[in-house]
Amino acid sequence: MNADISKYLNQQVMTASPARLVSMLYDKAISSLKEAIAAIEAGEIEARWKANAKALEIISHMWSTLDIEKGGEIAQNLSDLFSFMLQRLPEVDFKNDPEPAREVIVLLEPLRDAWRELARKEQGGGTPPTAPQQPGGTPPPHMPTSISA
Repeated sequence: MNADISKYLNQQVMTASPARLVSMLYDKAISSLKEAIAAIEAGEIEARWKANAKALEIISHMWSTLDIEKGGEIAQNLSDLFSFMLQRLPEVDFKNDPEPAREVIVLLEPLRDAWRELARKEQGGGTPPTAPQQPGGTPPPHMPTSISA
């Protein structure tokens, strides 16, 4: 990767709000799954495996950082959802099947959009941000984040 691009990306991560970091994790998981789908269509097994592995790593990280005690039912619902994703995604590699990746993208996109909206509101200032809403109208729990490119 170009050194200037790497510096820019590092700066983006280091200066991002917690909500923006979570949004970035969702973005990377979704883009990785789209890369896995494209690799399947192109017959590129190694590229599929690498892209799917990155998505699995990100989702595993988000799952492991859930605070069930503080997040209660919302965190438990997210835990169940992440667990389901982690059970489905190995099928991408085992069967060279893009469908599980597509299913997980459909589940990740609304979560990503909610965190993106929260980050946008935080950046804009003004009124205090409200927690992003999950499908069903409940906010997600606080999730500590770290990110690796």
